[in-house]
Amino acid sequence: MPARVDLEQRRKDVIEAAFRLLVSEGFTGLSLRKVAVESGLNIGSVRHYFDDHRSLLVAAVTSIGNRMGERLVRYPIDALAGLEGESAVDALQARLEELLPVDDERRVEAIVLMEFIMAARVNPIFRPVTEQMATDMRQVITDALRVLEVREPVEEAERLIAVLGGLILDSVTPHGSLSVERLRTTLRAHLCSILMGGSGVDTAPTDD
Repeated sequence: MPARVDLEQRRKDVIEAAFRLLVSEGFTGLSLRKVAVESGLNIGSVRHYFDDHRSLLVAAVTSIGNRMGERLVRYPIDALAGLEGESAVDALQARLEELLPVDDERRVEAIVLMEFIMAARVNPIFRPVTEQMATDMRQVITDALRVLEVREPVEEAERLIAVLGGLILDSVTPHGSLSVERLRTTLRAHLCSILMGGSGVDTAPTDD
């Protein structure tokens, strides 16, 4: 049993090393050799777990999906039933922030996911994973909106997913360099428009 635990931890260490490289160098900078150096292992040890950098990237993004899923489990869908107004907005925002780069850990996750999604554009081998993750996210959001008795939950979920994608892009790239505070404010404004008809939040810019 100790040997098994050690092997599992070593695999996690390799994936964490891949995270760091993806954040610092992007997908094109990822290689098993660099991951071996970053994780303090030899290349043979890394190949024991992953045949190539593609299989490592799939494992990395799968790990992120599992992390997100574990966090979302803390928010049972039934807990949304009967909520209205600010309470509904608070509950839905807390759930959705588990998917957004609002702290260092989730920022790393968002960057890795973005690198993976971009890689999937020209690497068909990655598409089943991205398609499944998109399906899962769409279902989670649609179910939440349905329990909150939002009209046309499927259509609203699509719009909300588009907003989330834009927030992530503007948060982790120089495209927008969106602050966490602004991310939260923008998300809340959109949720208020869905759940409260646009009331309950002041989105006017403030003077710095």
